[in-house]
Formats: sequence, C-alpha cells, structure tokens
Amino acid sequence: MAASYTTPAGRLAHSLHAYFVRPADASKPIEYAVEVIRDGGSFSVRRVTASQEGKFIFTLSCSYQTVESGFEHQMVMPAAPPPEDCPLEQEVQLALFKKLGTGVWDERLKRERPLEIRLVYPERQLELGHYEPKTMYWIRANGLMPDDQRLHQGMLAYVSDFYLMTTALLPHSRWHFDPQMQMASLDHAQWFHRPIDMNEWLLYVSESTAAQSGRGLVHGAFFNRKGRLIASAAQEGLMRLKEKSE
Repeated sequence: MAASYTTPAGRLAHSLHAYFVRPADASKPIEYAVEVIRDGGSFSVRRVTASQEGKFIFTLSCSYQTVESGFEHQMVMPAAPPPEDCPLEQEVQLALFKKLGTGVWDERLKRERPLEIRLVYPERQLELGHYEPKTMYWIRANGLMPDDQRLHQGMLAYVSDFYLMTTALLPHSRWHFDPQMQMASLDHAQWFHRPIDMNEWLLYVSESTAAQSGRGLVHGAFFNRKGRLIASAAQEGLMRLKEKSE
C-alpha cells in the first residue's frame, strides 16, 4: 500500500515479489520506505523496505501498469460447493481446539475479523492425515470496502498468505501450530490479472507442488464466482521439525 500511493494515477499493481528477512513484532512500529525505481511510458517500479528498531525485516519489489486490453486465456476454475454451503473458518477452528482440549485460542478466535472465510475442505483442518496437498476456501470482506482498486489489491495481497504453508503440510499429518514445527514465510510473489472486488466472494485455490530441504512451495489462484481468474500467488516457506534446526 505504501508503494501504491506513490504511483501515477491510473496505474495498478500487476506483480509483487517479497522476501521476509527477520521476524516482526506486531506490538512495535514498522517503518516503510519506498524507493522510486522508474516511471516509464506504461509501467512503474517501486522498491519497499520495512524496518523495525533499525533492522530490515522485509523487502518488496512491485510493478505497476496502465490498464490496457490484450490477449486473454486462463486456467479453468475447479468445481467447488458455493460459499453458503461451506462452514465458517472460526466454527471449524473452535471445534478443532475444543477437540484438542485447549482453550488458549478461544478468545482470539471469537474476535471480530475483517474477513469472512468459508472452508471447502473442513475435514482437512479437523483431522490429521496424509491428504493431497491442495485446499480451497471462499473469502470476502466482512463489511463494505470503498471503491478503490488499490485498497482491494492490498487486501487481496494480505489474504493471499492465508493457508499457503498449511497446504504444504497436508500430506505430512502435521498441524501448523504443532509446537514441534518451525514454520515461517520466506518469500512471496503475486500477480494481479483482473479488477478485484473484495465485497464479493472469491475462491482461493492453493496447491503445494514440492517440499524438500526444510522448505515447501505452494501456488495459489483466486477466482470470482463467474469463474474468472483474478490473481495468482506463489510462496516458499520454512517447514521443518525444530530438533533439526540449527
């Protein structure tokens, strides 16, 4: 968002590439510095660094383009039940922690959230197993967002991190909150294909294509209810047992 508000009018993000350098502390301020790399005839490039207490914690490169028409094709949206037939994320998570006999997360899960999420495969959240590394969920804003494409892109970039590394764990019968697991996002990339409306339901499909060397790779795709591909994402993250960490 810091980068988006420095670009010429009429240019929207089409891609971003980010690296998470150090852990952040949500209770302390984060400073974002935007560097103007180039404003060309139809593209603009920005570099952003985030720092906390004088140390770099994050770096991002983001490219923007003037809206234009061109050739079109896309992958096919997979079949999924409508969001109205899928359970709320909070309901599934509360059932899980109740089953596990822990109340540590109860208050956090009951808080009002900025997003409404409905899970297509709730059983994969409730029971450990060796599942196919693929998941889907419906998502939209919990409330009405203003008509500003930059805000909708920012919200989509925020939610694109959800469940990606959890997807990579599905074949391995582990939960991401397992105290024996060390999980962290390493890098994240996203591409915006079409206008975004976070006030309407979007289907987020994620699939892990590989895991090795203590890292997992996951690809994601956002579709609207008409089946149009809105955005794509990819993330590599750390996923290893703590006893094997250095």
